[in-house]
Amino acid sequence: MKIAIVGGGGRVGSNAALCLQFGAVAREIALVDIAEDLAAGEALDLRHGSSLAGAQVFTSGSYGAIEGADVLIITAGLRRKPDESRLDLINRNVGLFRGILGECSRVPLADGAVLIVVSNPVDVLTYLAVKEFNLPPERIIGLGTLLDTTRFRSLVAGHLGVDPLAVSTLMLGEHGDSMVPVWSSATVGGVPIASHPLGSEEDLAAVTELTRKSGAEVIRLKGGAGYAVGWAIRELACAVARDSRAVLPVSTLMSGKLGISDVCFSLPTVVGRAGVLEVIEPVLSADETAKLQESARVLRQTIDQVLNA
Repeated sequence: MKIAIVGGGGRVGSNAALCLQFGAVAREIALVDIAEDLAAGEALDLRHGSSLAGAQVFTSGSYGAIEGADVLIITAGLRRKPDESRLDLINRNVGLFRGILGECSRVPLADGAVLIVVSNPVDVLTYLAVKEFNLPPERIIGLGTLLDTTRFRSLVAGHLGVDPLAVSTLMLGEHGDSMVPVWSSATVGGVPIASHPLGSEEDLAAVTELTRKSGAEVIRLKGGAGYAVGWAIRELACAVARDSRAVLPVSTLMSGKLGISDVCFSLPTVVGRAGVLEVIEPVLSADETAKLQESARVLRQTIDQVLNA
């Protein structure tokens, strides 16, 4: 198994590579970056830890280094400003992303390769990849709200004072301002979260808002996210590499679930070696359904304005 990361010299790409090193997820990890020396340094640093982490090969270089990759991860992109929404990045990032897709399309990947899009705004760029890259839609997956869900669970657990692994909550929809918390199926320790004394939706409204603002807050405090997104990328890449059929809230092309079509959007998705195996249509409250449909409408409008201009 070979995983290639375009943007591997940057904060997100290098943190993803480190997380993928834990457990030796892939035999080879290739780092590609416009700053080739930086990517080479990250690869060398990771290689130095291989005697403790497991037998892996770390390589770097120009786009030719992605040849034969089973999983191609794109993390490269212009950094979001502290007060800038992810959707505001579109005009600055679409041209860059199209250039990356063009370069990657010239290099042969492994048969059955899967593309994972991390660059923001991830839902719009995933849709762009579906329309313009040379892979079928089921093998193109955006990180979507997997990161938001990861943050959400940790913040809910902190509020309740419980183990984060005991919390099962979801953020669905857009990876951005219109993301939707799914309280109707939220559990802690296997029971409805409302069973906890601090578990009413009203009690956790502040946690929901904090989750929405978490990305911007990390940028404000340290300049950019890295660790949690690295772990989220690892979770998705592992599902593909190990054909685990994990159910993850990731961004894929919608074809009618919840009445939503022709946008890339996060719903619970079964992920394996072939990419998207199934999108599960969740049973939601009427309010949650309406909010997700509105989230999809906002994304569709943005796609029309930017990509079809």
